[in-house]
Amino acid sequence: MKPRIAVLGCGYWGSNHIRTLKALGALHAVSDANRARAEGFASEQDCLAIEPDQLFVRDDIDAIVMALPPQFHADLAVRATEAGKDVLVEKPIALTVPDAERAVQAAKDNGRVFMVGHVLRFHPAFETLKALIDNGELGEVRYIHSHRLGLGKFHTENDALWDLAPHDLSMILAITGTEPIEVRGEGAALLDNLSDFAHLHMRFPNGLRSHLFTSRLNPYRERRLTVVGTKAMAVFDDVEPWERKLAVYRHAVWQDSGQWAFTTNEPSYVAVGQGMPLTRELEHFIQCIETRAEPRTSGEEAIRVLRILTAGTVTHTKS
Repeated sequence: MKPRIAVLGCGYWGSNHIRTLKALGALHAVSDANRARAEGFASEQDCLAIEPDQLFVRDDIDAIVMALPPQFHADLAVRATEAGKDVLVEKPIALTVPDAERAVQAAKDNGRVFMVGHVLRFHPAFETLKALIDNGELGEVRYIHSHRLGLGKFHTENDALWDLAPHDLSMILAITGTEPIEVRGEGAALLDNLSDFAHLHMRFPNGLRSHLFTSRLNPYRERRLTVVGTKAMAVFDDVEPWERKLAVYRHAVWQDSGQWAFTTNEPSYVAVGQGMPLTRELEHFIQCIETRAEPRTSGEEAIRVLRILTAGTVTHTKS
């Protein structure tokens, strides 16, 4: 029997969780401060509509997926785990590191699964890229840069960095296996006092460097992670069709008689199995509930992501 999961928050991303959990046979209930919205999804998906406060006291709910504005995540995650529920919390899990630490510690104290919605860690193209790196196909990784650009979405509590960067930071941390020792942020606010454009520059203990660029005021979409190694370079481009999402470039650079020389080669496209990242993420959550295993995207990882976001945030004052 699959765990009985409730989704708290029936907005854009919550609705994706609702439909995916229904397809996986694990959706038991939906909940939202807007009762009519919850009842609409409950009718559509043939599940229960439960008032938010009731989620935490009902015995027929094993776990809760939280897809709320981030300022509500920490307190409700603590409440859920203290009530004996496993949780998957969408990113960012909190707006401050202390709040995130408090939520993760509560899960530990109560023996509950705490997973974070860094969904791109479950993308087949990233999983294949990570395997190439681990197998030494790229050589020693020396630089990682990520671009996540587009128009919207616009939030009143978190800027382009906090909204868009957590996915990429999760992937970068998975590749490096360690936190950066130096983080420098730059940002520009055009609409209000929150960054619409944000850059992060990171330096890691082994000399690896990384750059991340996010924008919510860009005329085109870009979803690209590039890894530069000593043997080859790889690009995970999520805008491309499946057969071109992961490209490997085997360029060569060397010194000849004191001068730099190089050759360029056409990319080779690596076969990637198709699969929806959110489906794979929720399958992993269900498996962790059933086996009590530590999630791939754990609360501890989310805290590391929040430390970087905090260190790289630029504060703007209203003119």
